Amino acid sequence: MTIEENKMVSVTYDLYVGGSEEEPELMEQATAQNPLTFCFGIGMMLAEFEQNLRGLKINDTFDFSIDSKNAYGEYDDENVVALPRSIFEVDGELDSNMIFEGNVVPLMDSDGTRLNAQIVEIGDATVTVDFNHPLAGETLHFKGSVLEVREATEEDLAAFQGGGCSCGSDCSCGSDDDSCNSGGGCSCHS
Repeated sequence: MTIEENKMVSVTYDLYVGGSEEEPELMEQATAQNPLTFCFGIGMMLAEFEQNLRGLKINDTFDFSIDSKNAYGEYDDENVVALPRSIFEVDGELDSNMIFEGNVVPLMDSDGTRLNAQIVEIGDATVTVDFNHPLAGETLHFKGSVLEVREATEEDLAAFQGGGCSCGSDCSCGSDDDSCNSGGGCSCHS
């Protein structure tokens, strides 16, 4: 059976980031014990990721790169903004378990759209956040193998189209939006 639309696919991979001028850095791994499992062709994963897997079979290996333009876009300095500190306060206090430099927090825009933002700096009057995807501006290099390809059941399709994450661990989004578990897919972190 080959990888094509509406097939359930499980893969292992090492994800490296970095261009030709820098030493690639191992960013993420999906192992045989904790593979990336997704339904192919329903928009869960980056389009170019799926293009590189199309037609592969169980035990086939892959080794490909996706440039930032076809992954999460270029890093945009305009996506780093200072917001009023009061947005992050409850009863005049910051929740130090949630609001600290480097943490990613869910926020909502005026239209009710959920956005993830990394806290860059906490000041007296503002909190500076970065709305860029964590992998914006990065070339992604995947090396891995196909563990399983099977027909998707109705339950599989319902679970994935409902936005669930199959890996049972931390999620990062596999599409251009910034919200996990909103139908944008996920990839697994070990």
